[in-house]
Amino acid sequence: MSSIAFPPPDPKILARRDEIVAGLAALVPPECLVVSEDERRAFETDALTAYRRMPLAVVLPRSTEETSRVMAYLHAQGVKVVPRGAGTSLSGGAIPQEDAVVVGVSKMSKILDVDYADRVARVQAGVTNLGISNEVAADGFFYAPDPSSQLACTIAGNIGMNSGGAHCLKYGVTTNNILGVKMVLVDGTIVEIGGDWLDAAGVDLLGLVIGSEGQLGIVTEATVRLLRQAEGARPVLFGFATPEEAAACVSDIIGQGIIPVAIEFMDKLAIEICEAFAHAGYPLDAGALLIVEVEGSDAEMEAQLKKIVAIAQTHNVKTVRESQSAMEAARIWKGRKSAFGATGRVADYICMDGTVPTSQLCHVLDETYKIVERYGLRVANVFHAGDGNMHPLIMYNVNDPAEQEKAEKAGEDVLKLCVDVGGCLTGEHGVGIEKRDLMTRQFNAADLAQQMRVRAAFDRDWLLNPAKVFPLEGRAA
Repeated sequence: MSSIAFPPPDPKILARRDEIVAGLAALVPPECLVVSEDERRAFETDALTAYRRMPLAVVLPRSTEETSRVMAYLHAQGVKVVPRGAGTSLSGGAIPQEDAVVVGVSKMSKILDVDYADRVARVQAGVTNLGISNEVAADGFFYAPDPSSQLACTIAGNIGMNSGGAHCLKYGVTTNNILGVKMVLVDGTIVEIGGDWLDAAGVDLLGLVIGSEGQLGIVTEATVRLLRQAEGARPVLFGFATPEEAAACVSDIIGQGIIPVAIEFMDKLAIEICEAFAHAGYPLDAGALLIVEVEGSDAEMEAQLKKIVAIAQTHNVKTVRESQSAMEAARIWKGRKSAFGATGRVADYICMDGTVPTSQLCHVLDETYKIVERYGLRVANVFHAGDGNMHPLIMYNVNDPAEQEKAEKAGEDVLKLCVDVGGCLTGEHGVGIEKRDLMTRQFNAADLAQQMRVRAAFDRDWLLNPAKVFPLEGRAA
């Protein structure tokens, strides 16, 4: 049996479904309202597919104003709302409830304005990360956050979870790349937070909104930072005999003050899985590999790589392979970016998202293998090593409830370990339902109470994404 619970649905809301749907139908055109069971089924889960709940209805507004009208109506009716981007959340952040309406941003997918002089773009929240970069690439710019799901994930979801990606080591996560948002509050009020420049006027609530997991409002537009493309970029593969040697190498690189664009880690099982899918040329005889990318002029890249190779040699590196072409570089990154999907071909899995100090990588890796082995399961480790953001993929059979419970308990033990060594429960995937009941491991009662008071200031009735983030027991209204 699963250990993750949902609040029981409100029977009064369920009984009024037809009335509520009729009210929504008066606010949006038919193509923006999903009501049949077959069509709602596409929204009953996200990337944490072990859990499913059929929503009351799904609304897909086309603008901030439509979103405002929908939210005002649902608030007046006392109906819960689950915001949704592309549904790529690995922590269950967009899984609905039976008495909740899903409000999605997928139809708000326009790039509204690009300002190269100020290096910003204003976009609707349903635009994808890669969509922004593709729009400005011809002019030599890009949008930095690059989660593995960047082809599909939306800016709204990124803002909700404070997403990162492989290149966040140098460029930061979403909170470092968003300047302002337009957001609809639970009662339909439209607010603007931040602006088109740093230190915009008004109370600085942007850091509060980013990472709030849709519990403070629904973001409909965002102003994002655009960055100049580097003169050049070069990923290099480093193959090691053991995961511990690779992890120690990462710790030393960071410890010496060297900050490449990315340092990605893959253990032997992850190498085998990704190579079988992407044919990226990964060394199958390696116990672990690092993908280290540097960028800049040829001289800058050569200087940085010389230092990194020297450090790697002190850790018994077996393979050093620089990409020799843009095509080879693309293959190297295709293997890494495909890791989650490639693993899904082999087995069901849950993906943890604990973050640890880089000095603790060796210890946590070693203990992760021991933890998962105790439960009789397998784990593939693939993660953003440069900032200690670990993503162990714990594999199991989703059709076996006992095995699912083992996988969940193993994941909990790994996350507890991350916190115990000075890390935290999440780096970029959010808390969602997956880590909700572990929040007491990282925060004491006073910390949680303060967080919940802030949340209630935006939504006193807890109508916005109410099953997420905070333990169900002990909630402060």
